[in-house]
Amino acid sequence: MIQETLPSHMKPLATINGFPVRPGLYEYFGAWAIPGGVSFTVHSQNATSCEILLYHRESEEPYAVLPIPDSYKIGNVFSMIVFGLDVEEFEYAFRLDGPWDPEKGLLFSKKNILIDPYAKAITGQSTWGKKVLEKGYRARVVKNNFYWGVAPQLCTPIEDLVIYELHVRGFTKMAKDVSAPGTFLGLKEKIPYLKALGVNAVELMPVFEFDELMDKRTHNGRELLNYWGYSTVSFFAPNTSYAADVEYNREGLELKELVKELHDNGIEIILDVVFNHTAEGNENGPIFSFKGFDNNVYYLLTPEGCYYNFSGCGNTMNCNHPVVQQMILTCLRYWVTSYRIDGFRFDLASILGRNEDGSPMEHPPLLKSLAFDPLLGNTKLIAEAWDAGGLYQVGNFPSFSRWSEWNGRYRDDMRDFLKGGISHTSAALQRISGSPDIYDPKIRGTHASVNFLTCHDGFTLYDLYAYNEKHNEANGWENTDGANDNRSWNCGAEGETDDPQVLLLRMKMIRNACAVLMCSRGTPMFFAGDEFCNTQFGNNNPYCQDNEISWLDWSLLEKHQDIFRFFQYMIHFRMDHPVLRGSARSCRYTLPDISYHSEEPWKTPQDNGNGVAGVLFAGYDSAKSRDDIVYLAINVHWEAHSLTLPHLPGGLHWHIAVNTGDEEHILFEAPLPVLAGDSLLIGARSVIVLVGR
Repeated sequence: MIQETLPSHMKPLATINGFPVRPGLYEYFGAWAIPGGVSFTVHSQNATSCEILLYHRESEEPYAVLPIPDSYKIGNVFSMIVFGLDVEEFEYAFRLDGPWDPEKGLLFSKKNILIDPYAKAITGQSTWGKKVLEKGYRARVVKNNFYWGVAPQLCTPIEDLVIYELHVRGFTKMAKDVSAPGTFLGLKEKIPYLKALGVNAVELMPVFEFDELMDKRTHNGRELLNYWGYSTVSFFAPNTSYAADVEYNREGLELKELVKELHDNGIEIILDVVFNHTAEGNENGPIFSFKGFDNNVYYLLTPEGCYYNFSGCGNTMNCNHPVVQQMILTCLRYWVTSYRIDGFRFDLASILGRNEDGSPMEHPPLLKSLAFDPLLGNTKLIAEAWDAGGLYQVGNFPSFSRWSEWNGRYRDDMRDFLKGGISHTSAALQRISGSPDIYDPKIRGTHASVNFLTCHDGFTLYDLYAYNEKHNEANGWENTDGANDNRSWNCGAEGETDDPQVLLLRMKMIRNACAVLMCSRGTPMFFAGDEFCNTQFGNNNPYCQDNEISWLDWSLLEKHQDIFRFFQYMIHFRMDHPVLRGSARSCRYTLPDISYHSEEPWKTPQDNGNGVAGVLFAGYDSAKSRDDIVYLAINVHWEAHSLTLPHLPGGLHWHIAVNTGDEEHILFEAPLPVLAGDSLLIGARSVIVLVGR
C-alpha cells in the first residue's frame, strides 16, 4: 500500500524493529502525518542519540522503540518518517542520550521520557484533576482539518477594544445555564452574555497544556491545585482538560469552535501566554521536555549550572537564544494560523528581553522579531512589562512602536486617587489621558496603554472596596503570599457587612471606577465578574483555589443587576464616543484635544487640592458628522463641591449622561437631559460624565 501511494523519493529505505522508515521532513519540527506514516523531527545541540517511543493509549510502557540512525541526522536535527502508523492508534515520546554534567547544564539520560517540544497535543490529563499516566507525558499527532470559512481577521484597532479577562474553568464552573461547566464549550455557550455586556475581546488566562496537579496539597480539608495554570507543560498544545469531550487526535477542536463563534459575534480572543518559565522547575523539578533536550539552551543558567529565577517559579526561559527565539516565533505563528488567535498577553514579559546572562537588553531580538513578523502583523502584542527579578519596564518596554503594555501605573495611581488620594491628582490626570508622560504619543501612538484596575492577580473590583487587607489564609501560607500593596479601601467595614451606608458607598465606588476606566484613553480591561460584584472574599492571590473562591458566582448577577447595567451603559458609551479612544479628528471649534480643569474651568487641578478634577475630551466624529465632546468630572473628596464647566462654543450645551452621586438618576438614556447653565453640584465621592451637543 505504501509503495502505491508514495512517490519514489518518499518510499521507505530501511526497516527498524519491523517498521519501514526513511529520513524525515527536517524543516518541520514535531510530528506530522503524511500519506502512509508520520514524520518525527526534533533537535538537540548536545544529544548523541535519539529514540522514538510509541505507546498504546494510556499505556505506561512503549510497544515500540525506534532509534533514529546517525545517518538520519543533519546538523543537530534528528528526523525520521515511520510508515504504517495510524495517528489514532498511538502516542509518542522521545528518549535522548548524551553527556550528564549538571555543572555545565547537561542533563542527558536515557531514563528521561521526553515530550516533543513542538507537540500539538499532550495526553495524560484530559479530565481535570485526574492523572491517567504515572510516568510522565505523551504526545499525539493532531489532525488539522478544521474549516474556518472565508471570513477575514477582525483586526479591531486595540484602542477600540474593551477587554474582558477570564479563567476558562472558573468562568462557567458555577453557571447553571451551560451544558459543560468549566470548559471551552461552556464559555462558547456564554457568548450571548458577553454580547449583552458589550465587550469585544476576551483575554483567556493560560490555555496551554499545564498540570493542575502540580504542587497539589491539602489545607484545612480543601484540595489546592495549580488552578491558574501559569506553569506551561507544552506551548503548542491546548489544555485538554478544558475540553468537554475527549478529543483523541482532534485536540483543540472545541477551542477552535469557540474562536470561530466569538469571531462570528465580533469578539476577538487574546491568549495569556507564559514563555518566561515552564513546569520543569529548578534543580529539584522534573525532567520531561526542555531539560532533557537541551537544558543549557532553553534555560538561563548560572555559571554553576543552577537556574536563574527571574520568574519566581524556579526557572527562566532563555528567550533570546536563537533556538528558543525560533520556537517561540513558530509557536505564536501556529496559534495565529491554526487557531486564528487575535492577540497575546505575555506574562512577565520583561524576561523576554533578558540576555543569556540574565541582563536586560536594549534591543531584544525576540521582541523585535515578534514585532515585525509578517504573520503576526495584525496580532495584538501586549506585555506585562515587569518580572519577578525586579525588572520593571512600564513605559520603557522595548516596544519597537508595536507592543502595548499592561499599564501597572494606571492601576496604582488610579486606585490611590479614586479612594480619596488627592495627592495623586496630577498622576491620575495623566493616566486618564493615556499616560502621555510615559508613552510618547508621537512614538507609541494611541495603542500603548492597556488600562486596568483589576485583573486575575489581585483583588476583584468588589473586594477592592470591601477589604483593607488581603485575606489569603485559605492558600495555606499563613497569609504571607500575595501583594501587600493593594491600595484598597473597605468603605468602613472589613469584608461582608449589613451596614446599608457602607454597602451604598461600595456600589458608588465601583461605579466610579467603571466610569473612569471607560472614559480613559487607552484600552480598558477588567476582570470577569466585576460587572456584578463577584468576590474572592478578600483573597488577592487565589492561584491554587479551584473552588468558590475563584469561580464566578452567577447568582450575584441577579442581585447586582444595577451594577451590570452600569457596566453595559459605560461600555456602550465608550463605543459611542471615539474621542475617548483617541480616534476622533480635531474638534471644529477651538477646543484642545484634552484639557484639565478643577472646580473652575481651565484651572488645572493641583495635588493636595480639594479632590475635584475634570478632563475635557474634544474631537470630531466623522462617522456621525458631529462634534464629539465629553467631560469627565471626578470628586474623590468626602464632601460635595460646586463645579463650573467650561463654556461650550457655537450654541452647544452640556447634557448629563452619568451621575454616580444621584442615587435616583445615576444613568440617563437618550435624549440626555440638558444642564441648565454651566454649573452643577458634584456629590461626595462621585463621578459625573457629560456630553457637549
